[in-house]
Amino acid sequence: MGDAFQEPLWRQVLSGAQMLFVAFGALVLMPLITGLDPNVALFTAGLGTLLFQLVTGRQVPVFLASSFAFITPIILAKGQFGLAATMGGVVAAGFVYTFMGLAVKIKGTGFIDKLLPPV
Repeated sequence: MGDAFQEPLWRQVLSGAQMLFVAFGALVLMPLITGLDPNVALFTAGLGTLLFQLVTGRQVPVFLASSFAFITPIILAKGQFGLAATMGGVVAAGFVYTFMGLAVKIKGTGFIDKLLPPV
């Protein structure tokens, strides 16, 4: 992303407001709904975003944060197995996600099509 083009101020303000609402939902609401610590969500989102920007060379304007897809499994797992086991499951899901990302990078998207063919 070069300095040759800069978005108009109104568009920058609108994008900033959108990012604020996304960040609030992902970093405050999601941890509170699941009973987790928003401070941990904030720290790990910042760390993940910085790492992502480093790896991609700042080519993709992305903010990484908590996923709302995990709300129900986290709530159910906490009730049945406790917090420690639930956090272990979240870490394991992160490793699977990383492995799948590396597999797609190395083998291409055809790997996913063979693993999970369309119905």
